[in-house]
Amino acid sequence: MTRACMALLLVMLSGLGFGDAFAVEIPMAARQYRAELIRNARAVWGLDAPVATFAAQIYQESGWRSDAMSRVGAQGLTQFMPTTSKWIAGLYPQSVGSAQPFNPSWSMRALVQYDRWLFDRIAAANPCERLAFTLSAYNGGLSWVNRDKKLATRKGLDRLTWFDAVATVNSGRSAANWRENRTYPQRILKRYESQYVAAHWGEGGCNE
Repeated sequence: MTRACMALLLVMLSGLGFGDAFAVEIPMAARQYRAELIRNARAVWGLDAPVATFAAQIYQESGWRSDAMSRVGAQGLTQFMPTTSKWIAGLYPQSVGSAQPFNPSWSMRALVQYDRWLFDRIAAANPCERLAFTLSAYNGGLSWVNRDKKLATRKGLDRLTWFDAVATVNSGRSAANWRENRTYPQRILKRYESQYVAAHWGEGGCNE
């Protein structure tokens, strides 16, 4: 099949609702980091670390490009802003070390450590929902998650459930930022994570 025919087929399948099956292919570049991500995740989260979740998160952040730089200045494999890199390095000087956002080893360790920091400060109905809140906080800030939870409560929604509850309210973000933040956990946990579980990267928070 020619490339043109394949492209047309993918467009047709996408239109029929099967596009997500082709939405992510684990990049070749990811393979060199697999063992190190597993080691770092288990060092911080334990043997049941949701490694597939972290792998999916890195895919979402940079597509596994260690030299990635966003328009707003986010850097490296895990797209930390410079201020966040310095903060996490200062918070965990022994386990994370000095900020090196373009160093893949540093980025992976900082990501699993920061995710753990957020996870420990969030209450949720179950581990999957808790990781969804964690990812929302990673993308937009923990204070926004707490504000969204309060608004959800006022609206009679379950403040411990992200999907279809807290995720539906907006406590003040711009429309563009709100859409981006809601898409972030959805893509990682409901689309990309399962690909890494299937490729034997380890457990996922929502697709064990």
